[in-house]
Amino acid sequence: MRKPCCDKQYTNKGAWSQQEDQKLIDYIQKHGEGCWRSLPQAAGLLRCGKSCRLRWRNYLRPDLKRDGFGEDEEDLIIRLHALLGNRWSLIAGRLPGRTDNEVKNYWNSHIRKKLESSHRNTGFTRLRAEISSAARSKRQANVPETQVFDSNGGKPEPSNKSSSDINLDLTLSIPSKKLESSDEN
Repeated sequence: MRKPCCDKQYTNKGAWSQQEDQKLIDYIQKHGEGCWRSLPQAAGLLRCGKSCRLRWRNYLRPDLKRDGFGEDEEDLIIRLHALLGNRWSLIAGRLPGRTDNEVKNYWNSHIRKKLESSHRNTGFTRLRAEISSAARSKRQANVPETQVFDSNGGKPEPSNKSSSDINLDLTLSIPSKKLESSDEN
């Protein structure tokens, strides 16, 4: 059986203090992200590793956006949700500076309610049907799926582009053995 990540008796629970935040930031800037289980003791924190990891990834990272969601981000979330469903980490991966938890919370508290109560609900249902129909016809046509790279080398597009410019094809495939053998020669 795996050893517990920390001794629960000697850990702080609840809100993080500014001093704890600063210790975590200083340690990660000096040593980088590493083993989250050993980080609290090395950084001098009385926290569990999971708590440190979540605090860093969801609140303290310098690349996180703090402002509200823009209209283009909202439209992209709607389109990606129609395509991917509730796969929040994949959706957040296309929105630079946004966490999966933040995207999920925004969906559940704003977008879903807006879609359910407005005329856009029919558009949302139609969009989801069009995407699944396109995927079905692609499979029926027996078209081999290929790996798609965007102009940024696989990184998400900047949010200042309109949502119609963003590539929503997220399919990947394993190279065939013929290609591998020809590359070796």
